[in-house]
Order: sequence, then C-alpha cells, then structure tokens
Amino acid sequence: MTSEGGNVLREERLPNWMKSKLPGGPNFLKLRTMLRDSTLHTVCEEAHCPNIGECWENLSATFMILGAICTWRCHYCAVTTGRPDPLDPNEPRRLADTVSRLNLRYCVITSVTRDDLDDGGAGVFAECINKIHLEVPNCKIEVLIPDFQGDDQALSKVLATNPDVLNHNIETVPRIFRLVRPKGSYERSIRLLKRSKEISPGIPTKSGMMVGLGETLDELRKTMEELRDVGCDLLTIGQYLRPSKIHYPVKKFYHPDEFSSLKELGENLGFRFVSAGPMVRSSYQAEEQANALKTIPI
Repeated sequence: MTSEGGNVLREERLPNWMKSKLPGGPNFLKLRTMLRDSTLHTVCEEAHCPNIGECWENLSATFMILGAICTWRCHYCAVTTGRPDPLDPNEPRRLADTVSRLNLRYCVITSVTRDDLDDGGAGVFAECINKIHLEVPNCKIEVLIPDFQGDDQALSKVLATNPDVLNHNIETVPRIFRLVRPKGSYERSIRLLKRSKEISPGIPTKSGMMVGLGETLDELRKTMEELRDVGCDLLTIGQYLRPSKIHYPVKKFYHPDEFSSLKELGENLGFRFVSAGPMVRSSYQAEEQANALKTIPI
C-alpha cells in the first residue's frame, strides 16, 4: 500500500497534540454517502487516517483504485492484505463521475499494490486520469503510486497522461525500510522518483515520510538529501501511528517543535514545499502544497 499507517492503538497514550476531531459534519456525511453509492474506496477509510473528519468536511478525499486488497503486507499499514479481486472495468468511469459530482478542483488518486498485474495497475491509473481530464478538465490530479516493481514502462504510462503531481512515498530511512516494508526496496523507490524526473521533467515529484519508527535525525537528514538529489520537489513528514497490536510499534512521538525543525531542514535542503506535523499525511492539504509551486520559484 502506498500510504502511511492509520489510527494508533487505543491503549497507547497519545500526547495532547495528537488528538483529532471526531468526524460527522454535513459535508463529511454527504461525501460518505456519495462514496458508498459509487462503491469507490478511499485511503482515508482503509488506512484509518486521523484527518478523515477534517478532509471530508472540506470535500477532499484520496481515492484508492485497483480494489481494496493489497498484495503487500507492510508492517505499518492497516489496509487489508491478501488475494485481490479481479479489476473492475468500470472503476475509472465511476471515479470520474464522482469527481464531477463533487465538483473537485483537486483530486488525489492512490492504490493498493497489485504485483499480480503485469503493469502493476499503471494502465488503470492512466485510464482514471484520462477520464477525469475529459469529464472535469479544470480538476488537477495528483497520483500517489506504488513502485511498479521498478518497471519504467509502467511509470511512463502514468506520466504520459500528464498528472499535476507524481507522488511516491519513501516512507522511512534505509535502516528501517525493510523492517516495515519487506517487499519494497528503498533503492527502487529512490530510482522511481529519479526516473520520473528524467522521463517527464515538467511534472513535480513528491514523497512522504513517517517518523517515530526509531530513526535518528542524521538518518532523516540523509534520506531527505537523497530525495533532493533526485529532484524531489515536495515533501510531507508525519507521525507514525500504530494501527493494531500486530503492527510495528511506535518508538517515539515527535513534538510539534521537532516537526518545525524538520520542516526548516527540508526547506534549507531545497524542497520547494515541506509539510511537516504530527497529523500530516502524504495527501493532507495536497491542493495547498501543489498551489505553493506556483508562487515558489524553481
């Protein structure tokens, strides 16, 4: 799965800066009903995102395509793992229809990882983007993609549709990467972001990191430097929260002041925009991050 883990265990004591509002506003209820009717999945629900109330109330959601079952079992992620269902050929159309009905200005599309598919689902990503471009031409699109097993042709399929932002999460530092993402490869993820810039230099790239897994500040700095070395433009940094007892434990809760320092570090390294905070997730306030690119010089 391509996004951070979700809600922390109930028995773990959260610091007061980690509390979020319970969902339930009118827009939240409207969006929930619409998504149920369209039978679409969102990473907001599947990954138990703590920002679901705020984002849905602002009519912002991250749509999850290729079904709801992932072929990877990452030790930080709450998304169901197993044998995926066959692809739904109507999914791109239903997604575009929902984006149109919501009159979205900005749409984020992610997916489960589908190693059972020849192209990892890249063709479905491309079809979804093309359908939204056709039906909602003023809507900007960010894609949060899996690594496609390092397949450049799959990556090129997505880039050829000209998304507004290409996002792929590095998630954590090299020492911890395989502990929490055993089927992934840190080097392959870095290479994907590098190849994206080489194939489509005009498309901004973005990545996200979790903290609280036991990493050091020096390791965080080195990972951020590697992301900048391959031209990554945007960075999100958020607190890891443990979804269940079987998931990787939280080693530390970072204070908001520490996130401010990480944001400053990222900006000094040359990221065009850094969003860092306890509740930040890779798609949190994605439109604001992308809009910042318009006002920040290259």
